[in-house]
Amino acid sequence: MRKLLLAALGLGMALAQQISPQGIIVNPVPTDLEVKVWVDKDPAKRGNALYQIGEPIYIYVSVNQDAYVYLFNINADGRIDPILPNAYERENFLRAGETRRYPPAGARYRYTVTGPEGEDKILAVASRRPLSIQEVLDVEGNRVKVQGAEGLARALSIIIEPLPPRDWVTDVARYYVGRVTAPPSTPAQATLVVDSRPTGAEVYLDGRLQGRTPLNLSVNPGRHEVELRLPGYQPYKVTVNPRPGERVQVFAQLVPEPRQGTLSVASTPSGAEVYVDGALRGRTPLSLSLPEGRYTVELRLAGYEPYRATVQVRRGETTRLEVRLNPIPQTGTLFLESNPSGAEVYLEGRLQGRTPLRLTLNEGTYRVELRLPGYEPYQAAVRVERGRETRLSASLRPIRTGELYLEARPEGAEVYIDGRLAGRAPLRVSLEAGLREVRVVAPGYGEYRAMVEVRPGESLRLLVELVPVRGLLELYLNVEARVFLNGEEVGVARGGYLRLEAPFGEHELTLVAPGYRTLVQTIRVTGNQVLRLELRPL
Repeated sequence: MRKLLLAALGLGMALAQQISPQGIIVNPVPTDLEVKVWVDKDPAKRGNALYQIGEPIYIYVSVNQDAYVYLFNINADGRIDPILPNAYERENFLRAGETRRYPPAGARYRYTVTGPEGEDKILAVASRRPLSIQEVLDVEGNRVKVQGAEGLARALSIIIEPLPPRDWVTDVARYYVGRVTAPPSTPAQATLVVDSRPTGAEVYLDGRLQGRTPLNLSVNPGRHEVELRLPGYQPYKVTVNPRPGERVQVFAQLVPEPRQGTLSVASTPSGAEVYVDGALRGRTPLSLSLPEGRYTVELRLAGYEPYRATVQVRRGETTRLEVRLNPIPQTGTLFLESNPSGAEVYLEGRLQGRTPLRLTLNEGTYRVELRLPGYEPYQAAVRVERGRETRLSASLRPIRTGELYLEARPEGAEVYIDGRLAGRAPLRVSLEAGLREVRVVAPGYGEYRAMVEVRPGESLRLLVELVPVRGLLELYLNVEARVFLNGEEVGVARGGYLRLEAPFGEHELTLVAPGYRTLVQTIRVTGNQVLRLELRPL
């Protein structure tokens, strides 16, 4: 037999409380939450670790999911020591996969094995949420408030009762104290302690009635089916697998049987889907057996408005719900608004009014356009559903562009705006509002350049007539001669006549004819001209 010494370094404080030899609770519902507790001499949990009195002992615990962990040491003589939480270790929340040792490194206390000799157990309880253990454990005083293993098991069962069954789990580590030889052979029998709330439930072990709760049973080690029955309550079943000499506590919080009533649902037309508290239960006409209570019933049928009601089902009575479903209207409502308001509303190109505007329309998709002077047109496609209102809110954007329409003579002249080629005349282009430089050029014509102001939302029309930059020369000679302009032959005056174009400005005109003196003359072209020249014979 033994006890744990929780000693503040330098203080020598010991904790020990009386409790009966066993204090184990079993979760009958499988859960994916796992907790594992073991001692430093038995990491494989074979249960054969031996500690001599006076030796230090370390307890390890781990969880596979985030959980709050509570540890109790159940001594061979029935005493019980709180391990976690304690006055020095109040933080009992472990992360998934985390393993902790108690005492941890650098702790202000230690655990030392003392008498009496015998088999001790460490009980671990893991929960997904913190437990209210004030009625069981005085953390500040490091003492357990309940007495006896059964008292501990019953108290813990009450504490975990509000939790969902899958939110808690237990584990046990065993070790021996003060034995110099191998542990004696374990007794052949195990003890099963069965209790319930309320008490008086029939206890069936492997299908055979054994008595009523509370009840202690001596059973063979191994797997057993335990069932508790009490009139007016749902049966409680659990499987236990005690080892030789083990004492297993089974505590059942019995659940009252539901008090049944009947719900009868009919509709016109029939065939509507019936949803009870959101779950589809069938189609009308429908009769359901339900536990006593309040329910939300919803009926759905294509082409009809949904129907919803709250009904009260009473034990042994039939609650009737007869509903005439309303057809869904074939039209819907379209509500249009704009910022700023007063915009013209065009539906499929036809003016309907000004915003804000509410329209009743047949179900379908519509093309909507909003127009307001000084603002960009707003276009959208909206879906109107029957029996519903569709809202369209438009924030109109101020117009920041204007339009320039430019015509030029001759046509095809290149148009440059702010130095960039915009196209050829005639040209229509949308521009940011403000001053813009316009340049129009065409071969043989003088360049046109001007600054124009483009105003938001307005169209500016500009007509440009380019001035030719070449003159037309008509030459009349007394002989047929070859004609050169600035040293380059430009034609032959056949029959003494030639028509040609020349750029404005001064040019050197040369006339060459066989048997005649070459004539060289400087001319100035400022427009269309007629020149009459005479070559002299050699």
